Amino acid sequence: MPIASPEVYAEMLDRAKAGAFAYPAINVTSSQTLNAAIRGFADAQSDGIIQVSTGGAEYLSGPTVKNMVTGAVALAAYAHEVAKNYSVNIALHTDHCPKDKLDGYVRPLMAISKERVARGETPLFQSHMWDGSAVPLDENLRIAEELLAAAAAAHIVLEIEVGVVGGEEDGVANEINEKLYSTVEDGLATAATLGLGEKGRYITALTFGNVHGVYKPGNVKLRPEILKQIQDAVGEKYGVTKPLDLVFHGGSGSLLEEIREALDYGVVKMNIDTDTQYAFTRPVAGHMFANYDGVLKVDGEVGNKKAYDPRVWGRAAEEGLAKRVLVACEDLRSTGTSLGK
Repeated sequence: MPIASPEVYAEMLDRAKAGAFAYPAINVTSSQTLNAAIRGFADAQSDGIIQVSTGGAEYLSGPTVKNMVTGAVALAAYAHEVAKNYSVNIALHTDHCPKDKLDGYVRPLMAISKERVARGETPLFQSHMWDGSAVPLDENLRIAEELLAAAAAAHIVLEIEVGVVGGEEDGVANEINEKLYSTVEDGLATAATLGLGEKGRYITALTFGNVHGVYKPGNVKLRPEILKQIQDAVGEKYGVTKPLDLVFHGGSGSLLEEIREALDYGVVKMNIDTDTQYAFTRPVAGHMFANYDGVLKVDGEVGNKKAYDPRVWGRAAEEGLAKRVLVACEDLRSTGTSLGK
């Protein structure tokens, strides 16, 4: 199938919340990781989300170019072509974008999609994230309101973050403290400023102790019940059940029961990066150790071309990532839910 249209993406999100499941959102940094992620979704018969961060997009543009927009556009163009060969819907998303990178990343990409829509085409990306966790809430929501209007004009979904995710990702680091927990007041302020869909569709990353990277049990306390408290408060004010479409950030290493509880409270998207990075790299490390004298020209020998051919160890890496996507779909209850079935 082609990359999801705005209508298909909206249906994906609606079905996820109604069915209490979520789509894994897999960060990719190359055509290999993108192909592996799509394969994983296809094997699980699950639609899914593929996303690229500012650092990932910069990397994709080339090590001497370092242009985030170039990298993101190139990845999207590649994805639009290869996704046609699979029977699941794939949505493209850009991950965490802080204030100082909006003009160099999200805003230009939105402009490209607006131009495409004006020509009768679909947007280049289906959603973009504004990460306002580093600024005060009123500023966060003011910028979000402006971006939401631009996103709606380009038929794009906006993702926002209300609260703070701990740990570090792409050079953005936050301490592990009480700021990791969104409040009912945060949720009410979000709905008051952005509405509940009438100004454009958005998804919200509320925080309930989330931390980027893998952490050992006990280091951080996840409190998914916070999501229910916020949904209930906003829903009571506006007369809607589970009014917010929620996103789970920093989910690597989370307990399955915590993940499933969050799904019950309206999470429709869960970011997965650290776990899939390891799943991609681990088979490569195994191949290199097992074929040491083949991948290196030891003691003047010539090595073994079949061992150091990037397609050989790259295939193993892709299989590892695809299998981890399968696990993610099972954990998030999205297995077998594709609209294409």
